[in-house]
Formats: sequence, structure tokens, C-alpha cells
Amino acid sequence: MQEIICPHCGKAFKIDEAGYAAIVKQVRDREFSAEVAKQTASAVKLAEAEKEKTISKLQAELEAAEDRQAAAVREMEVGKDKTIAELQANLDAFEDRKTIAVEREKHNAETQKAELEREMDRLKNEWEKAQAALEQEQTAHELAMKEKDAELDRVRDMKTKLSTKMVGETLEQHCEIQFNQLRAAAFPTAYFEKDNDASGGTKGDYIFRDYDDSGAEYISIMFEMKNEMETTATKHRNEDFFKKLDKDRRDKGCEYAVLVSMLEADSELYNTGIVDVSHRYEKMYVIRPQFFIPLISLLRNAARGSIAVRQELVAARNQNADVEAFTAQLNDFKIKFSKNYNDATNRYNDAIKEIEKTIDHLKKVKEALETSGEHLRRANTKVEDLSIKRLVKGNPTMTEKFKAAGIDVE
Repeated sequence: MQEIICPHCGKAFKIDEAGYAAIVKQVRDREFSAEVAKQTASAVKLAEAEKEKTISKLQAELEAAEDRQAAAVREMEVGKDKTIAELQANLDAFEDRKTIAVEREKHNAETQKAELEREMDRLKNEWEKAQAALEQEQTAHELAMKEKDAELDRVRDMKTKLSTKMVGETLEQHCEIQFNQLRAAAFPTAYFEKDNDASGGTKGDYIFRDYDDSGAEYISIMFEMKNEMETTATKHRNEDFFKKLDKDRRDKGCEYAVLVSMLEADSELYNTGIVDVSHRYEKMYVIRPQFFIPLISLLRNAARGSIAVRQELVAARNQNADVEAFTAQLNDFKIKFSKNYNDATNRYNDAIKEIEKTIDHLKKVKEALETSGEHLRRANTKVEDLSIKRLVKGNPTMTEKFKAAGIDVE
């Protein structure tokens, strides 16, 4: 048993262990509750203080954050205003540059437009001038054509009234003028005159002869000129004059015979160029007037190759007792060559091999002559005379042939 004194009345009393334990527990519970209440109140006060402190701290931090935010906002506002100002300045500068560029492009466009208008005006003026010049030229051409037609009619009328002999003499004069124009430069040692010797019963029109430095003749040509107007009553053919021309060549001791002819104007044979009729008559050719000078030049140049041989023969005649036999062989060779100088010369002896080389050269020249119309055209261009153009007027066939050969006859 335990004895306990009451704190209020002072009286002592006893209590068993269970009661004591209950009283102790009761006391402890009250003290604990009081302590708890005390501690709770203290904790509450402390919590309130911490709360206030925390609130104050948070309030200070919030105010500081608000201050920083306000400063940042102010800074952003300042930066924004500055950026806006810079952008506005750039925009204003861009607008200024754009305005300047637009004005410059506008000025350039106006300048180009003005230049284009001036160029168009210039071209228009030139075109108008060209049109005027063309019209003037056409008018002049028409007038010239009328004058040419009138001249042609006049010449045709005049030549219709001429005899055949007079027409021939006109062609003779044309050939003589052509030769004399080139005599001093191309034929300084040549003889070209009318054949006035009719002792053999007939005579040709002209004789050509040329000489080497020693004065020895190395080529000779008998010419016959024949022309005939379309209105002439009697029409002749070229071959009508071959026999007489061959006789005149032989009688006058000429090597070649050439018929310069305007007869048979529509003949394809005689209009193609130089025609070799040696199969009919020895060393005879028929040509149109434009081949007069070229044929003389070709025959003369070919004959020049024999000058050295002739000179060697003269030297051999003074040194060799058998020169007469050699001369006979040479004459025999010349006769055979005149019949057909396309034939090879294998039948001659070694003494005339140099002459054979010359003959081969002459054969090549002849072949080139027959096949090279272009060369003859170029040579003809240099010696064409206006009188030929007049002679072919009104003759479309001859005009087309000359044009085909590249010769201007208009």
C-alpha cells in the first residue's frame, strides 16, 4: 500500500498499487496535456513567427522580384523603343533608297525611250530615203531600159539595112580594136594586119604572126570573121567557110586557121567555147568573139615552147652536114602532128626527144583548153568590150550562154 498526502487538505491516505498507478497516470496525463498544450502553444507561436518571417521574406523577395521585373520591363521598353527607332530609321533609309532607285530607273527608262524614239525616227528617215532612192533608181532603170530598147531598135534597124559584108567588117573592127588595146603590153613583137593580098584568088580577113628575139617567126594564124543579123535574108553556116579559110591559110603560109563567128547563134556546139575542127581541116578552130584574144594567147604560148628547138636546129644546121635530113625528119613530124596531135610520138628517133616533150606539153595545153571553161572566162573578162554586149542584145540564146559562162552582158 502506498500512503499519499492530499495537497489540498493535507490529509494522508493510503492507496494500493493499482490506484496509485491510476493516480500517477492521471497526473501524468494532465501534465502531458498541459505540456503538450504549452508546447503546442509555443510551437504555434514559433510557427506563427516563422510564418510571419517567411511571409516577410517572401514579401521582400516578391517586392525585389517586382522591382527587378519593373527594371527589366523598363529596359525592354527602352530597348524596344531603340529597336523601333532603328527599324524606323532603316525603313526611312530604305524608302529613300527605293525612291532614288525608282527615280533613277524611271529616268533611265525615259532616256532609253527617248533614244529608241530617236533611233526609230532615224530608221524611218533612212527607210523613207531608201524608198525614195529605190523609186528613183527604178525610175532611172525604167528610163535606161527604155533608152536601151530604143538604142537596140535603132541598131537593129541600122544593121538590118547593112549588107552582109558590112556586118562582117563591123566584127573585124571589133577584133582589131581588142587586139590593138593589148598589142603594146601582150604582143609587142607581133604582126596583126588585114590580108590585102588577093593574088591567089581569095584572101582572109586578118593575119597574125609573132617572132622570137632573133626575128624568126614561130607562129602564124589566118583569121576569118563572120557575122550575120537575125534579119539577114541569107543564112549561112560556119562550115560554109571552112574550105575557103583553109585555102587562104595555105596560100599565105599560116600555121593555124581560125574562124571568128557569130553564125549559128543557137548551136550548142559553137556556144560552148573553142571548137577544134581539125578533123575536117588541118589546124582549124571556130570561136565566138569573146575567145579571140584567149585563143591567140594560148596558141602563141604553146608555140613558144618550140622556140628553143628551132634555135637548136639553126645551130645544128651550121655544124652538122646531115642537117638537111634532120630538117626533113622535123617537117615530117610537124605534118603528122598537125593531123592529130593527140597521137603519141613513139615513132621518132632519139634525136628529137626534146621535141616530143614539147609536143606532149602542147597536147596537155590543148586538153586543158577544151575542158577549162573557167580559165577562158577569166581571160575573157579582161578583154571583153562593150561592143560585144551590144552585139548580143536581142539574142536570148547568146545572152544565156554568156551568163552561164559568168560574163556580164547587160
